[in-house]
Amino acid sequence: MTRETNRVSWQEGILNLPLRLRIVVQRFWQPTCACMTCMLGSWANVMSAAHWIIAIRTGLFTSVLALLLTFTPAARLFRERTGNALMVGVLTCLGDFISHRSGYAHPVVEHVLTGVTSGVFAWIAWYLLEDRARRLRAVWTALRMPGRNRP
Repeated sequence: MTRETNRVSWQEGILNLPLRLRIVVQRFWQPTCACMTCMLGSWANVMSAAHWIIAIRTGLFTSVLALLLTFTPAARLFRERTGNALMVGVLTCLGDFISHRSGYAHPVVEHVLTGVTSGVFAWIAWYLLEDRARRLRAVWTALRMPGRNRP
């Protein structure tokens, strides 16, 4: 029985690759979008390769930090909406700090703003996409069939 218990914990803990891959992908797009939103001149330079490289580097650093955290007890925070948003915000702040220097007058303003924006993106995405995007599907159905009564 001990041997089987160890095998189950090994499979759920260390080898949970689909969960870890999902965390890496999610922690890549949220910080990248937040970085593109918060960088100075981001909307004017949206097609700039240098701008995208910085944003993608921030996303990569954040996703690597998130992947490393999945091997610690802090991984439990990724299971709930508020804890996930908090972790994504903090990790994005760190990833942005590692990725590049701030473009604002104060050295940390851009990194904190990017982290807060990424946390908000994570919270909104969780709200809209949980339960296989149930809320988005309901809105889509209501828009496609406006005359139909809802239960």
